[in-house]
Amino acid sequence: MKVIIHGGFFSESSTSPETKLAKQQALERIVKAAYAYLQAHTALETVVYACSLLEDDALFNAGTGSQIQSDGQIRMSAAVMDGSSQKMSGVINIEEVKNPVLVAHTLMQEEDRILGGEGATNYARQHGYASFSTEIPQRRAEYEAKVKATGLGTVGCVAIDQSGKLAAATSTGGKGFELPGRISDSATVAGNYANEYCAVSCTGVGEDIVSGAVAAKIVTRVTDGQAIKAAFEKTFAELKPYDGFCGAIAIDQAGNIYHQDSHPSMVFASFDGAALDLFH
Repeated sequence: MKVIIHGGFFSESSTSPETKLAKQQALERIVKAAYAYLQAHTALETVVYACSLLEDDALFNAGTGSQIQSDGQIRMSAAVMDGSSQKMSGVINIEEVKNPVLVAHTLMQEEDRILGGEGATNYARQHGYASFSTEIPQRRAEYEAKVKATGLGTVGCVAIDQSGKLAAATSTGGKGFELPGRISDSATVAGNYANEYCAVSCTGVGEDIVSGAVAAKIVTRVTDGQAIKAAFEKTFAELKPYDGFCGAIAIDQAGNIYHQDSHPSMVFASFDGAALDLFH
């Protein structure tokens, strides 16, 4: 049983030693909580739980603390994928819900499992998710001052449970000041993908991740027999011609954990009950 999480990249405003320490402490707390949860839950349940904790922490750009789009509204996206059933569910540009990843998980029971915009928000209301503002004063101040943050704080989790099953979940608050209706990578197979061989969650510039089909490529290469390290290296090499901005975390069916970023520095933490690996 193992868990790895990411909290996106450092933004221009989060390079202070104080913020770095706060993110390290938050990621350590959350990855250990997720591992404890994994003891009595499936990988799928655990990745949803971990992402919900990350969404609740305003240090990260997902859920509470999400970026504001060009029209002054917050729209979020999230997805979850179960490696064993290969079912993926997600929400795109959902508004005013506390935990988009929980709505994505609820959608897994439906025949239509990925919803966008008003349809996603209406589905959330119909299934007991109350209206909740995820805006924080810092984001509103940035918006009013037209200060564009890097918006690279997508969060994610990958886990392998005691049955050897894999799952991945990813959630984002967007990049800030984007055109309304813009689709991120988080609720696509480029940003969040899993099967019985490997599970991957990505963060970075959504357009670059979609162009590189990053998560799906890594999983496919591992499925075809490549070692996870080789699959990452090949996929990230294919980002170089257009300087693709991406980070990814993964676990394969043997329990090997791997992470890589194309630019410094993705923030991450992994835990297997004994060894903690944390970004520095």
